[in-house]
Amino acid sequence: MSFFDKFASKLKEGIDDIKDKIDHKDEQRPEGESYNQQYQEQEYQRPPQEYQQPPQEYQRPPEQEHRPPPKHDDKEGQSNNRFRSFAPQRSGNNAKWFVDGCGYMWAVSVAIEEARESIWILDWWLSPELYLRRPPSQNEQYRVDRMLLAAAERGVKVNVIVYKEVSQILTLCSEHTKHALEQHPNIAVFRHPDHAPSGQVLESGIASTLENLSFNPLKLAKLPGDGLKALYGETDNIILYWAHHEKLCLIDGRTAFMGGLDLCFGRWDTNSHPLADAHPIDVNKALFPGQDFNNARVYDFEDVTNWDKNKLDRLTNSRMGWSDLSLCLQGPVVEDIRAHFAQRWNFIFKEKYDVREKKYGGLMLRGEDIPDGYYQQDGTNVAGADPGRDDQQGVSVQLVRSCTKWSNGVATEHSIANAYIEVIQNSRFFVYIENQFFITATGDKQGPIKNQIGAALVARIVRAYQAGEPYKVIVCMPSVPAFAGDLHADDSLGTRAIMEFQYNSICRGGHSIMEEIQKAGVPDARQYIRFYNLRNYDRINGGAARTNIEQESGVNYEDARREHDDMVGAGYDGRGYQTGAREGQYNREYDQYQQAASQSQDSQFDTVSACYMEGGPSITDIPFSGSEEEEMDAFVSEELYIHSKVLIADDRTVICGSANLNDRSQLGSHDSEIAVVIQDNDLIDSSMAGQGVQVSRYAASLRRQLFRKHLGLLPDQDCTRPDENFLPLYQAGNAYDWGSPSDNAVADPLSPEFDDLWNRTASTNTAIFSRAFHPVPADNVRNWQEYESFYGSLFFDKKDDNGKVTEKATYAYGHVVKEEFGGGVRELKDVLAGVRGTLVEMSLEFMRDVDFAVEGLKLNAFTDDVYT
Repeated sequence: MSFFDKFASKLKEGIDDIKDKIDHKDEQRPEGESYNQQYQEQEYQRPPQEYQQPPQEYQRPPEQEHRPPPKHDDKEGQSNNRFRSFAPQRSGNNAKWFVDGCGYMWAVSVAIEEARESIWILDWWLSPELYLRRPPSQNEQYRVDRMLLAAAERGVKVNVIVYKEVSQILTLCSEHTKHALEQHPNIAVFRHPDHAPSGQVLESGIASTLENLSFNPLKLAKLPGDGLKALYGETDNIILYWAHHEKLCLIDGRTAFMGGLDLCFGRWDTNSHPLADAHPIDVNKALFPGQDFNNARVYDFEDVTNWDKNKLDRLTNSRMGWSDLSLCLQGPVVEDIRAHFAQRWNFIFKEKYDVREKKYGGLMLRGEDIPDGYYQQDGTNVAGADPGRDDQQGVSVQLVRSCTKWSNGVATEHSIANAYIEVIQNSRFFVYIENQFFITATGDKQGPIKNQIGAALVARIVRAYQAGEPYKVIVCMPSVPAFAGDLHADDSLGTRAIMEFQYNSICRGGHSIMEEIQKAGVPDARQYIRFYNLRNYDRINGGAARTNIEQESGVNYEDARREHDDMVGAGYDGRGYQTGAREGQYNREYDQYQQAASQSQDSQFDTVSACYMEGGPSITDIPFSGSEEEEMDAFVSEELYIHSKVLIADDRTVICGSANLNDRSQLGSHDSEIAVVIQDNDLIDSSMAGQGVQVSRYAASLRRQLFRKHLGLLPDQDCTRPDENFLPLYQAGNAYDWGSPSDNAVADPLSPEFDDLWNRTASTNTAIFSRAFHPVPADNVRNWQEYESFYGSLFFDKKDDNGKVTEKATYAYGHVVKEEFGGGVRELKDVLAGVRGTLVEMSLEFMRDVDFAVEGLKLNAFTDDVYT
């Protein structure tokens, strides 16, 4: 369900709650009643994929000539630090990367388990029921809520800040997070910001106006400002559309985990990103229990308590893989991270909890936490303080952020955007960007977009062309935003709007990056900058393997699986499917099914995702228990969703954190974000365009690890066999196989050999997926007629004006287009055997011949700014 559809269905419900919000009744509970008692009977809504809300009206700037991007000057804090960050560069640090959630969350679990003093967490969304180690059946103590409670019981102080969503729009259910975690006096959870409208809005009669409004996407796009204020609230004349988007876990004030990964459902994944999670031979092998099995392109949960209405059928559907990146830090930079958290905590405490909630208190840093006197004890900066000179020893790390008065109680800071621009401008050989979004401007002619990262890319590429220097930019991003539905449907207006903004940033609209490069005289922009997506496939283990056991046991597999998920407590409040199944008791469906399954000799291949990884088997050699027709129906494909937020320049500099490449994350006045700029002084020999250079060990190993994963040049990751890359930094650094054949293949990103490997892999994978699954976006789909012929008519039901299905879809979403394979499943497997890794080309011709969004979206600042 799209943002607009959700907005329409929930808006009226919110009007009745406005006065309650002003009185803060949303966080009160009856005297003497426990959190569990109060919330036992309430229903909670399954959060959608990560999404954030809209800004104020934007006045388009005057038309000006394109020029290299200036630094922002919108009432910015006057710091003298590099990038105008509140924090200085710090040398003498250690850093470790974690590619994907499997190793990262294991390392976080180790650190939480060993915490002795404090655990400080910032998250956009935190799921108390999330398992940090898998499979859950073997790791029940490693659920987030259980780990934090155990820490609190041994005397650790736990402080958590989560984004307080507009409940009528987003279903993050931060209220549940707060009350599920606050089960011990040592655990305190703040939600921010409050979305209480001003008295002026209430007196304006906007509530009655909204109640009488006939909702549809275009009318919502024209909703007046008072209507938005009634939903979001305002402070200092700023409507609170924005989100706290940071991701941080700080252990004992010494070890920091941060990056793109929230501790929430849908984020845990291995490097091969299996799409299938049906385990008919052993239900206990499930990796993604309950709500953690999710595909936002298929269905967005609305009511998690009604599992029969909203749970994704894992015997038919795939999940969506989640490609992400986080890191671990130790050293002097942690002083700045401590100060930032204390600033956030104390600002929210004074604004919201100081008067109403006497059980909470502020945070005070100890003298040992601020050895150079750069911060006050409450985390605020000391004016004129000198942190000392950066001596360039060890790993140099600088904390940068996006924040302002509403989010942090400080002057606007956008040092992340400053860092992006400056690092791009100063890069010598290449820039690699991997990000969830790519919305940026090349100058002042692309309103409402303000951030000038695109302009920096244009200027640097044009300079390289004019100087005759080798230079390259590679960008990996999602093919489609993670929202459900047919792109042609009215409720996908929001998805189409985001995609249109991205295409206008990349290659369309007259002022895009590629167009501006070619205006400057570069014959072919693609020689300098290319865009890519990720996609993978899998096979659901069903057929005879499941039906034989069902017949033997007299139990449906899904019934046994639901009892298993309830046994491990995979739903809100541990209720999940409400089967009543619990560990330590007889659970009929689960026990009978497992007993019969233990005697089965059928196929154990519950996923085939190892087939496109290094050293994996060929899909042609993988057996299947069932008919050829059943096996054909078992293959599924989905985009691999990129959620990383990283820039790597010249294998010398890394920018990594929570910030997307869009205005929401980069301007400072919108979403709150944190990131770090890392420059490792441990240099190793390498090459760029065949030229001998020195690069940093940290940046080079991270970039090569990412490239090898996308190319299928890493072995499949076994989540039950942890190695050094599953451990926190203080136990082990990164393990990387320098000098291996696969490492050498990606060492020089400007070499002809690498260019051929990268683009040939992307081209081959794209062609195979296009034939087998007909995914969109696709270059052969340039208008709605081609969309319907190639994709829409195959995978979506036709409906009349009343929503009644008049013609069923030919295939289930994400499944094989059988008419492409006259030779049946054997031909399909022969073709799929050619897939290596997950890299595919980004379609830049998709829907080029039509207005992909609609003109109505451009009539209102709400619809412009909400998506940028």
